[in-house]
Amino acid sequence: MQDFYREVVERLLRDRVLDLDMRVLVLCGGKTDQAVLQQCGLRNVVISNVAESAEGAFAPYEWSHQDAEQLTYPDESFDFCIVHSGLHHCRSPHRALVEMYRVARKGLLLFEPYDNLVTRIGVKLKIGQEYEHASVYFNHGDHGGVNNSPIPNYVYRFTEHEIIKTIQAYAPYAKHDIRFIHAMRIPWGQLRARRNKTLYRLVWIGRPALKLIEACFPKQTNNFAAVVLKPRLPESLHPWLRQDGGEIVPNEAWMAAQYGK
Repeated sequence: MQDFYREVVERLLRDRVLDLDMRVLVLCGGKTDQAVLQQCGLRNVVISNVAESAEGAFAPYEWSHQDAEQLTYPDESFDFCIVHSGLHHCRSPHRALVEMYRVARKGLLLFEPYDNLVTRIGVKLKIGQEYEHASVYFNHGDHGGVNNSPIPNYVYRFTEHEIIKTIQAYAPYAKHDIRFIHAMRIPWGQLRARRNKTLYRLVWIGRPALKLIEACFPKQTNNFAAVVLKPRLPESLHPWLRQDGGEIVPNEAWMAAQYGK
């Protein structure tokens, strides 16, 4: 699971979307985030989650108690916001997504399960899970479900278009630069842990076919990363808008040119 996460962060560093000194907020964070971001060299990171207390648990990074759906930070408190496989544990994944957007100054990065034909077949075949009871089981039955409770969460799988629509609806001032990177991520842990090993063996045998799907049909993989870059304002405003002082208002001249009285 860490490999894809690290590859994407390293790509964003190479493309100068991220830099090592950016102030970064991680939502629904844990040891995977700590390990990957340290390996990539990020220095100014706050890892947040809904734990009762985790002070010092992610050193050298800070920790903050945060509900991803109701962040306590003011707008644009961080340069970038990251969540790795956490939005589908929220009661409202879309609300957490726009909270990420709100507190980020430059953009956000998310990793989530992908909704497509292959993943729907995988759920039907019991390879993937509709409700994430494995996560709760692996966490001793007391957390790992919805809002990190012991109740298994419904695995909300996103599509690219859904991400685009959610962001454009929340911030309709300009078009956004939204990029997607796809990957096949097999849930080896939960397959290996099952008492019935048949599915584990079948998926192991089918690895070459899954690799072929990933190479030839990336949009039929089961996981993806989405990078949302916030537009520069006022330069990128839609033509029907203008900036008046610190406020965005309708551009009356543009509208008058489009419509009669």
